[in-house]
Amino acid sequence: MESKKHVANFGAGPAKLPRAVLLEAQKELVDYKNLGISVLEMSHRSSDFSKIIKATENCLRELLNIPANYKVLFLQGGGSGQFSGLPLNLIGLKEARCADYVVTGAWSAKAAKEAEKYAKVNLVHPKLSSYTKIPDPSTWNLNPDASYVYYCANETVHGVEFDFVPDVGKSVLVCDMSSNFLSRPVDVSKKNVGCAGVTAVIVREDLIGFALKECPIVLDYKTQAENGSLYNTPPCFSIYIMGLVLEWIKNNGGVAAMDKLSQIKSQMVYDIIDKSNGFYVCPVERKNRSRMNVPFRIGSIKGDEALEKKFLDKAIEQNMLSLKGHRSVGGIRASLYNAVTIEDVEKLSAFMRSFMEMHQSQN
Repeated sequence: MESKKHVANFGAGPAKLPRAVLLEAQKELVDYKNLGISVLEMSHRSSDFSKIIKATENCLRELLNIPANYKVLFLQGGGSGQFSGLPLNLIGLKEARCADYVVTGAWSAKAAKEAEKYAKVNLVHPKLSSYTKIPDPSTWNLNPDASYVYYCANETVHGVEFDFVPDVGKSVLVCDMSSNFLSRPVDVSKKNVGCAGVTAVIVREDLIGFALKECPIVLDYKTQAENGSLYNTPPCFSIYIMGLVLEWIKNNGGVAAMDKLSQIKSQMVYDIIDKSNGFYVCPVERKNRSRMNVPFRIGSIKGDEALEKKFLDKAIEQNMLSLKGHRSVGGIRASLYNAVTIEDVEKLSAFMRSFMEMHQSQN
């Protein structure tokens, strides 16, 4: 029975899934394709699950035009697992065992810190006093002996997003796209994609096979590639949900359509912030603002906590959830992933306007 209560979920992750996907999963939960069992109970070695994982990979390859010489792996451990998996697999590409890291927010900072366990890490620009911008690439100090260059395309905590792919010459470029994957076209030559539990890794074949001997076997790209991501039991249900989401993206205009919608949705919120005469304040430089995660303070750049609490309480009353900023920065954060609809954002925008009108005169 369908719930009549419409909730707008602006959570940063786990995040909103398309309603059509949830209804399809609900319909198939107990009896998948008349097999009499759920995907939750299905053997990962069965021909039925083999069809699911192959269809998911094929749909991902189609949506991103992934070249044939790239492997697609479905792993566990999330983006944080790959903070370790990445250096363990790629640092051995060059003898110097060093890597370049572009640190523009909380997640890239964590990635760099984790990599220090296995590699000499070079931060390509001086530490930022605050994560509100992306330093000009012409100022980056890239190490020619680095095994790879790492950057995080979208920082969910601080709301900083790359709108370009860094030019690192012939170096191996690694991009953490955990939070803006499939929100815009990507030239492969990685929250938007499913539920928590599965991590997609897209890696060129000639970069596989250099794992350090200390690398845990479940993180070894070569082992996982040779076994079709089935070396150990994969997150079967998460892969199934991912497949449904990929089909939904494909049926709704593909990645180009998601990109267009992302721009429209984020612009609606940024417009209200920018025209609020300082009532709402986004600390991120305009050219580096995220389309996925819009952080802002209320009352001033440092925020009026009483006013922000009132905003969050009123939002919940109006069935708008998960607008609280990350615990490390506070304030408000609206996450506008692919499944968040224009209607959801219109509802948030109308609420932001009315809240401002009610409190601006008192500010």
